[in-house]
Amino acid sequence: MQWFGKGSGNVDDRRGMAGGKVLGGGAAIVVVVLGLIFGQDFTSLVSQLPIGEASNVVGKQGVPQDAEGKFVAGVLESTDSVWIAQFKQLGRVYEPPVLTLFDNSVQSACGNASAAVGPFYCPADHRVYIDLTFYKDLKDRFGAAGDFAQAYVIAHEVGHHVQNLLGISEKVQRARAQLSEVEYNKLSVKLELQADFFAGLWAHDAQNLANFKLEEGDIEEALTAANAIGDDKLQQQAQGQVVPDAFTHGTSAQRMYWFKKGFDTGDFKQGDTFNSAGL
Repeated sequence: MQWFGKGSGNVDDRRGMAGGKVLGGGAAIVVVVLGLIFGQDFTSLVSQLPIGEASNVVGKQGVPQDAEGKFVAGVLESTDSVWIAQFKQLGRVYEPPVLTLFDNSVQSACGNASAAVGPFYCPADHRVYIDLTFYKDLKDRFGAAGDFAQAYVIAHEVGHHVQNLLGISEKVQRARAQLSEVEYNKLSVKLELQADFFAGLWAHDAQNLANFKLEEGDIEEALTAANAIGDDKLQQQAQGQVVPDAFTHGTSAQRMYWFKKGFDTGDFKQGDTFNSAGL
């Protein structure tokens, strides 16, 4: 992909800063797993944490000057452009998220988190968080190399921001109290697959932006990433067996399907994973 814009100024660069002590027992860490690759979702705990307490930690706000930072800012600028237009069609106003770059650990309004949780979205402060060393893991551990695979990660997390703004995430959390763990896992899968659809929709619309250009192989890079992080593949790699009742993000095939559907249709209305037959 090629990006010719200036990049979003909504990047909070905390790289090189102390992220704060990660809370013991993993309690605060697992809270924020709205992210991309892990097999559990503890987002109901977000409501039990003080909201906004961590917002006083601020890094360098603006467009980073290094190549990796500029790339992230460019992807974020493209998601802003796409979703501003999409929300306008819905008769709503899009509120762009802030993307926080960090090293090792970070303090968010959802609690403290280590880089081990991967990229995540915190609904309490409307921020996407990412330690860019994740991209090395994406390439080396998951075999998903390429700049568009990296862009897909950001677009997926921004998809969670879209869900938060539209009240979808809140509805899922409200339903949690009435559901068994197995039934809630099914709902979590639908939430994650919709974020994949939104990532595909972003790719569809971004190719029409004047300062964005898709290149040959880009969509394949995103699909490779989606395939690599399906619940079935991750479970098989981690424990040697697949447990469908424990799925929280969707299978490799499902993740690829919904990203591709978003890209092929570019139609927001086609992304209702909650009422889709077979899910």
